[in-house]
Amino acid sequence: MQIGYARVSTDAQDLTTQRELLAAAGCQRIFAEKITGTRADRPELARMIDHLRAGDVVTVTSLDRLARSTRDLLDIAERLQAIGAGLRSLSEPWADTTSPAGKMVLTVFAGIAEFERSLIVERTRRGREAARRRGVQFGRRPALTPAQIEHARELIDRDGRTVKEAAELLAVHRSTLYRVLARGEEVTKTDARRRAVDDERQEEGPAFLDDEGPANDLPLPPYRTQSLPQILAALPDDELASWPGELADQERERRRVRALTPGELAGLREDMAEASAWMRAELTRRRTEKGQP
Repeated sequence: MQIGYARVSTDAQDLTTQRELLAAAGCQRIFAEKITGTRADRPELARMIDHLRAGDVVTVTSLDRLARSTRDLLDIAERLQAIGAGLRSLSEPWADTTSPAGKMVLTVFAGIAEFERSLIVERTRRGREAARRRGVQFGRRPALTPAQIEHARELIDRDGRTVKEAAELLAVHRSTLYRVLARGEEVTKTDARRRAVDDERQEEGPAFLDDEGPANDLPLPPYRTQSLPQILAALPDDELASWPGELADQERERRRVRALTPGELAGLREDMAEASAWMRAELTRRRTEKGQP
């Protein structure tokens, strides 16, 4: 079943043109709303996704009517794929998940988005490490300084004050003082038990049937010598079909592309070129909205 989705950002805009294009494309039901695309809670979009069934195809006049960013588009496409529904754009012919070329384009987009996320995570990690080297401390500010903790120990051990009295003098709750005092212990009872168990295991050593240990000529298992992509690339098609995960999906997509005819590959290149142009235009638009050069 063809399902259409139309959206405009303000009440002053009209949905008539989008409705006509979707109806001409064969959409039997159209969900439309007037709401900005930056909002995640779009009622009609949620109703449409809830209405979808396996085999349905969501059609939009343009991808910017459905999503306002590449990440948002991929998230919606993943939700549709989980239902078993497809996605098609009238203005971007390459964005058609009902065809192998369209699936390939979205797979590339997903890889780019994942790469961007990994770059952000890596930059954040490096920034935190550099800040730690400069002496910056993350998290909540400690309730007591090291000097105050030492003073509390003196009040309790030397002057005979109770923990409650010492906490009142330092203007903190007694549970806070209990925590910082316990944290200063070198080895807790739990750590001591864990270390004793580890020492026993190390003394026992590995168990073998004889004293010679493992044979040197035994081959290492594949996961010790190969990465997961290499293992997946060596699997036959029938075994690869049962493997879950994103890497397995990428390997299956690569095999589908290798099986394409020259004509299909040429069409895929054209779709990729159009997708790349759309991404450049989208990045330019987003930079313009943010006031970036």
